[in-house]
Amino acid sequence: MSAINYRLPQKRALLTELPGPKSRALAERRRASVAAGVGSSVPVYTADADGGVIVDVDGNSLIDLGSGIAVTNVGASDPAVVEAVREQAGHFTHTCFMITPYEGYVRVAEELAALTPGDHDKRTVLFNSGAEAVENAIKVARLATGRMAVVAFDHAYHGRTNLTMALTAKSMPYKSNFGPFAPEVYRMPMSYPYRDAEVTGEQAARRAIGQIEKQIGADSLAAIIIEPIQGEGGFIVPAPGFLPTLAAWARENGVVFIADEVQTGFARTGAWFACEDEQIVPDIITMAKGIAGGLPLSAITGRAELLDKVHAGGLGGTYGGNPIACAAALAAIDTIRELDLPARARQIGDLVLPRLRRLAEEVPAIGDVRGRGAMIAMEFVKPGTDEPDQELTKAVAARAMEQGVILLTCGTYGNVVRLLPPLVIGDDLLDEALSVLEEAVRASA
Repeated sequence: MSAINYRLPQKRALLTELPGPKSRALAERRRASVAAGVGSSVPVYTADADGGVIVDVDGNSLIDLGSGIAVTNVGASDPAVVEAVREQAGHFTHTCFMITPYEGYVRVAEELAALTPGDHDKRTVLFNSGAEAVENAIKVARLATGRMAVVAFDHAYHGRTNLTMALTAKSMPYKSNFGPFAPEVYRMPMSYPYRDAEVTGEQAARRAIGQIEKQIGADSLAAIIIEPIQGEGGFIVPAPGFLPTLAAWARENGVVFIADEVQTGFARTGAWFACEDEQIVPDIITMAKGIAGGLPLSAITGRAELLDKVHAGGLGGTYGGNPIACAAALAAIDTIRELDLPARARQIGDLVLPRLRRLAEEVPAIGDVRGRGAMIAMEFVKPGTDEPDQELTKAVAARAMEQGVILLTCGTYGNVVRLLPPLVIGDDLLDEALSVLEEAVRASA
């Protein structure tokens, strides 16, 4: 990775207790104005961010191991993204691509055709959020195949709209009391190596395929949608062979194979997209999060013969492919290329995974350490069992937060700590964050 000129000092510095007085005052204002249904993982309020640090309103500098949930892969204020946004805003902020189109949208579509797996003819549509991308990928698959059924997997997370809630596996907090949900969505067992270690990837895929054929029938199935590495469900990396077996069966049966790369895309796992690890070429790929350096943008890119079947006006949205977000995406893609952030993600994995595995040998409560590139997790269990330990997970994250390191938790059982550092974080800062994490684990376990 080339040298980076950070705008903010890349160091952890605590000037007050956390949260400090200004953050506490903002929390009081929030309670009087923001709906209680919107949660926040940490109690500090951001004033500035750059590289691997977030500076709060009290002046504390915290190490960021969350990247806004894998959004700020290029950092929270990448100079190229900032300049591209500034320049575009000076020309126009919006016209609506469906009314008077503009080159930025077309350029993003051209980039995604070149970057996504496969050399087939591709088409792209831009939206605002990952859930929108997923929902529109399903729309395309249903129209193109003339079939209605969709298969998702256990532990999956695909969004919070009505259709994407149906695709999402975890009830609380995402689905509880929000039904009824969209019909014709079926859930199949996932490959979860930690919890079914005796099952190979191909065997797990055959298990799912058998249930699909029994419960649905291939002739009724429009699409299979899957995260190549599951995100909110616990950073579950399926066993080798699981994804290729599913993709091959889908291709043989005219089923659209959708790779949900909303969290895994844009260099996060050590490649531009996680499905490249096993040379998977999806029919449609959904993208968001890391695509635009923090600006709201999402996309679906897929086979031209699928997307071009949709009638004019069937896809789109007022803000989809907003010109400022498109400018940010083009700049973020340039930064990923120039800094070779896929290679940097692999370096981060090489630094973090061995260290956490050594910690797991010392701490019996760490049931599993897993991940790829800069998408890494520890799963906590009651020692001597595989029973999830949600309370320990919360305690580790809270203790790290008290010491100025932002960690995220996840998992169907709420027992996974996930590490998603910005890919531009320096080695020294990452090393310090890991030291804080190790101390938090030892003190809490």
